[in-house]
Amino acid sequence: MNPNCARCGKIVYPTEKVNCLDKYWHKACFHCETCKMTLNMKNYKGYEKKPYCNAHYPKQSFTMVADTPENLRLKQQSELQSQIKYHEEFEKSRMGPSGGEGMEPERRDSQDSTSYRRPQEQQPHHIPTGTPVYQQPQQQQVAPSYGGYKEPAAPVSTQRSAPSGGGKRYRAVYDYSAADEDEVSFQDGDTIVNVQQIDDGWMYGTVERTGDTGMLPANYVEAI
Repeated sequence: MNPNCARCGKIVYPTEKVNCLDKYWHKACFHCETCKMTLNMKNYKGYEKKPYCNAHYPKQSFTMVADTPENLRLKQQSELQSQIKYHEEFEKSRMGPSGGEGMEPERRDSQDSTSYRRPQEQQPHHIPTGTPVYQQPQQQQVAPSYGGYKEPAAPVSTQRSAPSGGGKRYRAVYDYSAADEDEVSFQDGDTIVNVQQIDDGWMYGTVERTGDTGMLPANYVEAI
């Protein structure tokens, strides 16, 4: 049995039937509700089970929810929970992380004093740390005066007496620069011959490379 058209109410035969929006239409009756433009299955838009063209398709508007007693109760409950949560967050921020009221978090300086380390003073590689440097202080003698005439003071000699006799051979293990006129300078690896022990800290010998003879520190050389 053939159905009736949703618009004109007449029988719709299979050759002219349009099945859309849960209804049956004649092809000529399937048109826009507003402008009466004939539509098809590709360009129609349905609203409340009625066909519309793209230009006259009704714009949906938001409907207001009625203020029923149940909706009012839910609204008040939601506002109350929001106020409680806000109050708790405000109290936490006011108390601070340490729990004391009115206390501000400690400010850390951009440069922590405990993290700063004073750089160690670098010493020359050829002078080991802790090596004593022996220098004799020069003492100035005051010449006696006789009736206004002052006798010139004799210069104080700091020349160390060189021991006599043969000695051993030593090799320099550090560079050394002479600090006094009776000392000799040498470099790491130089050979010192005719070395004689003067005391626990000093020796006397000749640098084989330069031929200079004089005093040298004992802890800068080693026996060959």
